[in-house]
Amino acid sequence: IYDFISEGETIGVFQLESSGMIDLCKRIKPGTLDDITAINALYRPGPLGSGMVDDFIEIKHGRRDMVFPFPELAPVLKDTYGVVVYQEQVMNTARVIAGYSLGQADMLRRAMGKKKADEMDRHKAIFLKGAEEKGFNLQKASDLFDLMAKFAEYGFNKSHAVAYADIAYQTAFLKYYYPAAFFAALLSTELSNMDKVTVYIGDAKRFEIIVLPPDVNESLWQFNVVGKNIRFGMGALKNVGEGAVAEIIRERTEHGAFKGLVDFCERVNLKLVNKRVFESLIKVGAFDSCEKFNRKTLIDNLELVTGYAAKKQEAKSQGLVGLFDVLDEAGDSQERLDLVQSDDFSEKEKLGY
Repeated sequence: IYDFISEGETIGVFQLESSGMIDLCKRIKPGTLDDITAINALYRPGPLGSGMVDDFIEIKHGRRDMVFPFPELAPVLKDTYGVVVYQEQVMNTARVIAGYSLGQADMLRRAMGKKKADEMDRHKAIFLKGAEEKGFNLQKASDLFDLMAKFAEYGFNKSHAVAYADIAYQTAFLKYYYPAAFFAALLSTELSNMDKVTVYIGDAKRFEIIVLPPDVNESLWQFNVVGKNIRFGMGALKNVGEGAVAEIIRERTEHGAFKGLVDFCERVNLKLVNKRVFESLIKVGAFDSCEKFNRKTLIDNLELVTGYAAKKQEAKSQGLVGLFDVLDEAGDSQERLDLVQSDDFSEKEKLGY
């Protein structure tokens, strides 16, 4: 998983999917959860502009030596290769060098965050007094305080960054081991954002996962896994509401797959699935797998089909046993409707829809 992240395969991975983050992952090449935690803390304007990130990378990859202001700070700074990255490191440095209590260290953290000069001067005096009492070199302690004050401007809360890193690792794990399920879930979270849907479908293709077009017999509201591929979710289609999709799924679950548009119109509740829904489903090819007529023919005959289906449903609701039932036994409704065939939409029109 760390190799996967280090290669920049982080589109869709929590917190690590922007182009800047991908670049940082490739440069840092994380090998531990601590490294991912640091990536979350370092990818901000302050650290990127201050040179901290470059120092971190150079030391991590052994191109520069790790240096601690005092040897006693090794346990505090070794996880970030001697670079002060987190607010907690500022607090622990004050505790180790100047004997601050936890409460005092938190006050120092807040003072550094606010950058108030008079408050900083007061804390520096307390810090140096404490360092002197603990036998540390005063000049080095003074330099360290100034360094801490500089880094505190960029200091990130480590407990926050660890939680982010944990979820980032989990999502990268799912993407690596269960890519189809990962992309189906990811696409489902962005049903209404076509830009994101497009990016994620493109990334899925790189993993040899095909996002199949919508289908009235296989699609759900969300994107779902079919074999090793993904079926496009009906929730991402324009003019197709959740109530209509629920009705389509209910009918096919209870009474089997749809045989075509006429069968579909006869069976679904036309109060829940309206004409705009039919049009959208036809135009995106949701009937292609079960329908012998082309999309343009279905659109041109939609009024005829829905009118016929509405009359049939109304007759059934009123308990009228008669003509329709006799016809059902005689053959297929679609054959009797005598649909007028049209030339199909052009490839460009289909892509547009």
